[in-house]
Amino acid sequence: MSHPLRSLLALSAALFIATPGMASEADRLERFDAASARWHQADRADKAGQPLVIGHRGASGYLPEHTLAAYELAIELGADYVEPDLVVTKDGHLIARHEPNITNTTDVAQRPEFASRRRTMVVDGFAEEGFFASDFTLAEIKTLRAKQAFGERPQQFNAHFQVPTLQEVIALVKRKTLEKGRVIGIYPETKHPTYHKQLGLPLEGRLLKALTLAGWNHRFAPVFIQSFEQGNLKELSKLTRVRLIQLVDANDVNADGSLDFTAPYDRPYDWTVSGKPELLARTFGWLTTDAGLKEVASYAHGIGPWKRYIVSTVANPEGSGPGEAKLKLAEPTDLIERAHAAGLKVHTWTFRNEQRRLAGDYAGNPVNEYLQFYELGIDGVFSDFPDTAVVARELAKLQKRFGAQGAAD
Repeated sequence: MSHPLRSLLALSAALFIATPGMASEADRLERFDAASARWHQADRADKAGQPLVIGHRGASGYLPEHTLAAYELAIELGADYVEPDLVVTKDGHLIARHEPNITNTTDVAQRPEFASRRRTMVVDGFAEEGFFASDFTLAEIKTLRAKQAFGERPQQFNAHFQVPTLQEVIALVKRKTLEKGRVIGIYPETKHPTYHKQLGLPLEGRLLKALTLAGWNHRFAPVFIQSFEQGNLKELSKLTRVRLIQLVDANDVNADGSLDFTAPYDRPYDWTVSGKPELLARTFGWLTTDAGLKEVASYAHGIGPWKRYIVSTVANPEGSGPGEAKLKLAEPTDLIERAHAAGLKVHTWTFRNEQRRLAGDYAGNPVNEYLQFYELGIDGVFSDFPDTAVVARELAKLQKRFGAQGAAD
């Protein structure tokens, strides 16, 4: 019997592809998005109980982050969603960059025609020197080329890919949804919303306008909107039914496994600028308390905590190796269970394959980390290497099956 999702996709593809006497582009897109909403409902039912794999900045472990090539590779490797971080250009366009400061992720510093644009800006209370997206028009941004920000990752693809707009990311995802016969979504992050408001370039209206034009400003759209700040999520909750995710950060992990909340990773920046004593007394950690989870549930669909809120690390006197490899794991917390009890989904970040990013208990195998989080009941993972996340998800299914059926198989 043919799969209902495939039938819907085939029908929509027929509507979408040019034919004699075809409807206008707007009509085809409207039909595409009407079908897309139905596919998404069907796909969500198909994936009930299966954690989402989110391509973190695309397949950023392999290609320069936040490029169409990185997003497309993430989809080819099995990602359910791709994550475009959003900042704004001087002329008001949303582009995909991890930070307003584009120095480390583009070749702008090597472009003599832009040398005079280097300056110092205050982002979330801290001065940064570099080149900032808000000082460039979109046309100027398009002359730049993306580069790999991590030195240990492939550098041969630097200088090949442009910086994409949000609209270009959406168009790619729609095309790949048709091509792959499965629903693929976007998971945009509003980067530094208070900073952008202070510049007179707020993110929220621009994002909702783009989603509306794409036919994706509704509850069943294949979209999550995430933010480390709380105020803009509360604002968005009054303006859209798109699912919202409250991100939860920290600065580092202390030797005993407790989290370090050094600024600017101490609390949502809108809490800091509010001046309100009750908010200034809190850290990001408050959002993971029962009271915090209850408040988040009043405006968001879920939380996106750093993975160390779920499984932390502690010093290991016998440990060796680079980075986290010399640490050992602490006992898992009950955050997933408590968040689920509050009606919230839990999507955690960031999973990476490099040895220095894996605690010693994982024996150098990134699959082991995913398997632990899948077993704990995580609802989604952000991964720089989505192929590893997908393979581990399949292994987790087998592990569950054989764990339940044992020798009977």
